[in-house]
Amino acid sequence: MSRLAKKGVMNIEPYQPGKPIDEVKREFLLDEVYKLASNENPLGPSPKAVTAIKKTLKDLNRYPDGDCYYLKVKLAKKLKVKPDNLTFGNGSDELIAVIVQAFMNEDENAIVADPTFLEYRLIVEAYGRQVMVVPSLNLKYDLDGMRKAINEKTKLVFIANPDNPTGTYISDKEIRKFLEGIPENVIVVMDEAYYDFVDAKDYPDTIRYLNDRNLIILRTFSKAYGLAGLRVGYALSNAELIDCMNRVRQPFNVNSLAQVAALASLDDAAYLKKTREAVLKGKKFLYGALDKMGAAYVPSQTNFILVDVKRDGWELFQKMLKRGVIVRDMKPYKLDSYIRVTIGTDKENRRFIEALKKALKE
Repeated sequence: MSRLAKKGVMNIEPYQPGKPIDEVKREFLLDEVYKLASNENPLGPSPKAVTAIKKTLKDLNRYPDGDCYYLKVKLAKKLKVKPDNLTFGNGSDELIAVIVQAFMNEDENAIVADPTFLEYRLIVEAYGRQVMVVPSLNLKYDLDGMRKAINEKTKLVFIANPDNPTGTYISDKEIRKFLEGIPENVIVVMDEAYYDFVDAKDYPDTIRYLNDRNLIILRTFSKAYGLAGLRVGYALSNAELIDCMNRVRQPFNVNSLAQVAALASLDDAAYLKKTREAVLKGKKFLYGALDKMGAAYVPSQTNFILVDVKRDGWELFQKMLKRGVIVRDMKPYKLDSYIRVTIGTDKENRRFIEALKKALKE
């Protein structure tokens, strides 16, 4: 019945998420599986978030707050912005779709890098809009190339900082220069899903650019806050752009459990600190182990590492699955000799290195 699909739908390659643990257990008859594919928080959610969820379960017969009022007020205070600079979504994915709905006309295009987060291209194409791809240079954004690619039909430019899947980042100096060259009718969407993990001193504070640039910043509670299963992300921008987004987003798009969990997580600074410390410790361990193996990798400002295995990455991915370790195959990103590994617990990190050593010897 594909003939019933609107024009272009059948040309879209569906997004392939990381394999679930239970699927790998069933497929390979394994009792123990370690998932290091989806850049999740290995420590789980904040205990305060879990407590808040339990207290809210009795109210599930009620619709959630469609405006995320309490979450909005608390987050605005934390970020030192006004509440009308914020809106929330069912994860950043939904917010990307809202942005395309709110701002792109049928004949307009969006500019993305390659490689970068695949959802930018997939969502724009799903709405029947054109995507213009600018190849990266040495796994870093070619900002000059992206700026030069802008034409009279360009409406959006998507940038992930730090980038997924590379883990590289763009400095404040580079971002400032880039934004200064963007036409007034073009919106830059800055996806900062991993900004909580950044330790680079020249990483930009993009919030200061909100009121004098056409800039939308996307952030999420899925990564550092460990709420990936609840889907809650937020957008920061000037009040006018946020108002446009609110006019097209669905009502009640962030469920009650997600709202109270995110709210409680903001009150748990110790948990966020513990998460950051665990990621830095795990990153240091993995760097050292990969160095001893002579394995090439891309230094990362995130909670994952892109590793060049110097062979077919998909085949290695399969060998790792058989050993009970799920990593991310990079073929969809056209990085055929790479895998991406999430920084996990001490046990998970050791298990990954053990499995990688054995897989590379086959």
